[in-house]
Amino acid sequence: QAQVQQSGGGLVQAGGSLRLSCAASGSIFSITDMGWYRQAPGNERQLVATITRGGSTNLADSVRGRFTISGDNAKNTVYLQMNSLKPEDTAVYLCKVNTWSGSFWGQGTQVTVSS
Repeated sequence: QAQVQQSGGGLVQAGGSLRLSCAASGSIFSITDMGWYRQAPGNERQLVATITRGGSTNLADSVRGRFTISGDNAKNTVYLQMNSLKPEDTAVYLCKVNTWSGSFWGQGTQVTVSS
């Protein structure tokens, strides 16, 4: 059974930091890349950051310079370090795992940034 387990998130004041983690396990093989998306109420889901198995990263313009994505291939885990958080970063953050045979999503975790 495929599992994508997220942890982290919560409530933080503007300017603060949070770290999200996402671990893939079970029947998930041949991962090509992992990433984070977010969705705020009434908005479409948007890409935040991705990282390939080779370590290449891609970040949305809105978070570049504030967020960092990193990964541990041996643990099939990806991290999102979020610094200088803004109220507009408030959303449900979802982890996505892409493989040669399909994609898997985490359960989502709420990040709330108060002003």
